[in-house]
Amino acid sequence: MATTEFDTSLPSIRQLQELIKQKTVIELKLVTGDLLTGKVAWQDHNCVCIVDDYNRQTTIWKQAIAYYKSK
Repeated sequence: MATTEFDTSLPSIRQLQELIKQKTVIELKLVTGDLLTGKVAWQDHNCVCIVDDYNRQTTIWKQAIAYYKSK
């Protein structure tokens, strides 16, 4: 049975939550090679949403992320 809550024992979940709390700008590289920059607005089980300098939101499937890092 699928759970509806995050497993906060996972470092990846805790790290993204900390980036959200601190409003840290990140670079997010997709498996397609695209590079996105912005602040993490939220995450759920499947997706991450980042907000760019123009206040535009982009929702990204977690499976599409190659890596992310703080700027």
